[in-house]
Amino acid sequence: MESIAAQLRRGISRQFSTGALRRTLSRQFTRQSSLDPRKNNPRFSFGRQSSLDPIRRSPSQDAAGLELSVPENLDATMQLLFMACRGDAKGVEDLLNEGIDVNSIDLDGRTALHIASCEGHVEVVKLLLSRKANIDARDRWGGTAAADAKYYGNTEVYNILKARGAKIPKIRKTPMAVANPREVPEYELNPQELQVRKSDGISKGTYQVAKWNGTKVSVKILDKDSYSDPESINDFKHELTLLEKVRHPNVLQFVGAVTQNKPMMIVSEYHPKGDLGNYLQKKGRLSPSKVLRFALDIARGMNYLHECKPDPIIHCDLKPKNIFLDNGGQLKVAGFGLIRLSKMAPAKAKLAQPGPDRSNLYMAPELYKDEIFDRSVDAYSFGLILYEMIEGIQPFHPKSPEEAAIIMCLEGKRPLFKMKAKGYPPELKELVEECWDEQAVVRPTFSEIIVRLDKIVATCSKQGWWKDAFKLPWYVSLTKYP
Repeated sequence: MESIAAQLRRGISRQFSTGALRRTLSRQFTRQSSLDPRKNNPRFSFGRQSSLDPIRRSPSQDAAGLELSVPENLDATMQLLFMACRGDAKGVEDLLNEGIDVNSIDLDGRTALHIASCEGHVEVVKLLLSRKANIDARDRWGGTAAADAKYYGNTEVYNILKARGAKIPKIRKTPMAVANPREVPEYELNPQELQVRKSDGISKGTYQVAKWNGTKVSVKILDKDSYSDPESINDFKHELTLLEKVRHPNVLQFVGAVTQNKPMMIVSEYHPKGDLGNYLQKKGRLSPSKVLRFALDIARGMNYLHECKPDPIIHCDLKPKNIFLDNGGQLKVAGFGLIRLSKMAPAKAKLAQPGPDRSNLYMAPELYKDEIFDRSVDAYSFGLILYEMIEGIQPFHPKSPEEAAIIMCLEGKRPLFKMKAKGYPPELKELVEECWDEQAVVRPTFSEIIVRLDKIVATCSKQGWWKDAFKLPWYVSLTKYP
């Protein structure tokens, strides 16, 4: 008779592995599947679950199910975990001898040692330890093999692990820690899967490059002093609330967060090409076709934020440094959850924290003066960004950002256009001037901005401007998104 390991290797049907995956895969990983480096790894759903898993099932039901048949056509990780779950030391040994990594993990970060410890299979645990299994490996919820063994009353396994130096991890409570594991947010990431470069002086609101299971991501770490500051924690929660609900091709994608362990982190997609601010510093004045392409990207992302239900998301800090370029040269808006607002009326707001950043030259006069404002403040910022792309320099360069902000917000002056009239359609200049108008009511909405930009692109293409620059595929694809 063939061994179970041989049956698993031959496999015919995927009904157990993929069926379980469809039943248990959370909305978090469905939303983030394009970024998840383990997107092809199913969740091991047989036997006892992690002691910290908020959706644990009855072991008796699982055990009964395992006796029915052997799941077939499983990948290497699932084969190893299934053998560990069955207590088949010979099957585990055969698979390890074939080169399967003893520390392979499933979607929840669980290893064969986790599984064997949950089930109390002493011989399998000894075998895995002899093959250098990571005794301190943590699953998605921070659970270890020792914690699982203790929780399920597998004393012999627990003593073996304890003798090897395993310890029950101490939970470092955070201000967002929940008492019931079922209340753990769907976006919660296992901090053990994040490799963050140690750095001193990480400032609030800044991102740094990290790796999530080998995939580069951007990570913002909450600084240590913030844990005792209720205001900082509220800001952190507010940003997460906004990030979790947005998804658009022109908005930076939220990957997940660490809220149940320290340090607390927000993880977003990483773009190696950097931000628009650095891009403009290197490139200077952009071609008319690229200006319009970038303008449409920004406008589409901002229109999505402004149309969010039930309440629009007002950015209040739209600037080149908060706009990123992906590998395809498409722009993505970021940084929209960093400023908290106090709602004064359905369409009106005020800064919750007085004292705006006076060095932000893209800030609308209402924000600068700490007055009541609406979403038109973002149109003002957009107009200045559009000007910078056209001219290749910041408004009122070489004056400092502080001086430029005073000139525009307090003196009401605007920078002059120096570009050649023949190089750009006059409608583009008119749009910029309306966006940065001192009167908020004059500024167009982003839905209107998109319509006007589309008309400019269509006119230029029809008239043959810029050597058919607008007949490129980027424009066709962008028109698909509202």
